[in-house]
Amino acid sequence: MAKDDTSQSIDGSCLCGAITFTLLGDCDGFFLCHCARCRKDTGSAHAANLFATSAALIWLTGEDRVRTYQLPGTRHQRSFCPTCGSGLPGTQMDGAAVLVPAGCIDTPLDRRPDAHICCADRAAWDIDLASVPELAGLPGSA
Repeated sequence: MAKDDTSQSIDGSCLCGAITFTLLGDCDGFFLCHCARCRKDTGSAHAANLFATSAALIWLTGEDRVRTYQLPGTRHQRSFCPTCGSGLPGTQMDGAAVLVPAGCIDTPLDRRPDAHICCADRAAWDIDLASVPELAGLPGSA
C-alpha cells in the first residue's frame, strides 16, 4: 500500500534505526496498561500502546528483522528489534488489531492516552507519582 496525502500516518522506528514503519489510518485507542506482563515488557510502571483495528502497518525498512515473543498459553505478545530491544508494532487479537508502542513513534502525537488500564495489577511503588520531584536532566546535572 502506498502512502498518500489524505491518509493519517504515524511514523516510527527502533532505537538503532534498523527498523522503520508507517501506520496509515486512525488509532482506536491509546492505553497505559499496568498489568504485570506489560510492566515486564517495558521494565517500567506501564506500557503505553496505541491500538488500531482499521489502519495498515507498512514496514519501510527491516521487516525481516522484527522478532515477536508470544507468552506460551496466552494471547500476550511483544514485537521488538533483536539488535537494540526496542518495542515495535505487532498484530494482536489474531490479526484483528495492530498494537503500536508509543515509545517507538517518531511523529508527534496529537492525542493523550484514553485511560490507565489493569490498575488492579499496578506495581506497589506506582502510587502518587505526581508528587515525585521532576528534574529537567539527569540527577546531579546543572
